[in-house]
Amino acid sequence: MTIIVPVILSGGSGTRLWPVSTAEAPKQFQPLTGGDSMFRQTVERASDRTRFAAPLVVCGPGHVAHVEVDLAAARIDDARIIVEPAARNTAPAIALAALAARSDDPDAMILVMPADHVMTDVPTFRKAVEAARPAVEGGALATFGIAPSHPETGYGYIAAGDPVIGAPGVRTVRRFVEKPPRERAEAMLDEGSHYWNAGIFLMRADRFLAELERQQPAMASACTAAMDGARSDGAKVHPHADAFLASPSNSVDYAVMEGASHVVVVPVDPGWSDVGGWAALHELGDKDMAGNVRIGEIIALDAADNYLRAGDGKRIAVVGVSDLIVVAHGDDILVIPRERAQEVKAIVEALAKRPPG
Repeated sequence: MTIIVPVILSGGSGTRLWPVSTAEAPKQFQPLTGGDSMFRQTVERASDRTRFAAPLVVCGPGHVAHVEVDLAAARIDDARIIVEPAARNTAPAIALAALAARSDDPDAMILVMPADHVMTDVPTFRKAVEAARPAVEGGALATFGIAPSHPETGYGYIAAGDPVIGAPGVRTVRRFVEKPPRERAEAMLDEGSHYWNAGIFLMRADRFLAELERQQPAMASACTAAMDGARSDGAKVHPHADAFLASPSNSVDYAVMEGASHVVVVPVDPGWSDVGGWAALHELGDKDMAGNVRIGEIIALDAADNYLRAGDGKRIAVVGVSDLIVVAHGDDILVIPRERAQEVKAIVEALAKRPPG
């Protein structure tokens, strides 16, 4: 049985989780949903060496130190870190990892996982991975569709088709749907057989690279040249910078998945969240009788349905408020209505425009 190579994509800055998540220490390296970082949780999702090979991590130069610390904390000493010279979105990042995996094993199968997602039911996810294996061995590119709990407008959707013969629990993909307006999202939930697109994939490395070359020849050529000219530094692999910078920037959905000839989906409900903002952490967190999530030293009087997070020895006190996000971290304090939590990104953009000093 082919051992699956975990590919962990660790880009992104998590701007909607400012002030805890920053460009220098983004959300995947923060213990936002427990004692361990989301990166470490992702690594440990595929830590069973009877099923999974040593992981391949793809990240930028500024995050290598965080990756090394978390890998050491997870006692993983055989991972390789592919250091992207610059961000080029998910399709080139996956291409670098697929090329590395195929170089090790022409029949390699890769499990692509973003490093900044949460799953509360990992055994269910692992069962879904095993369910996808027969279709992937037959040449399919498999994605995992999250059972939707509400008509979310911030995610893309996957429309599932007929069951795949010989792969119980796996269905064909009829189409990918971009982030919909609310009316369309509600209609898809009413229709059924529509799932959130989590951006998690299982596929043979050679099949992915063949699709990339067919659909995105310039990207395939640039990534191949970058890995052909790569240099190694211990566990770190540095693709040739000039070659990689010649690659177009595109997401794997647009570049490959939407135009691929054989794509399947495994519907699954593993307690998944992409932790896209503070409101998501309120949903995930343990709540008191009034619906408040309290982290750190908190005083909450006549207060309900708030997310209250005090770090760095700070204390937060609230009285008579509801549906707020209040976060104290370092020298920064964030106060925002929970329903407007996605607008935190605007604060980060405003700070970036401020003159230094």
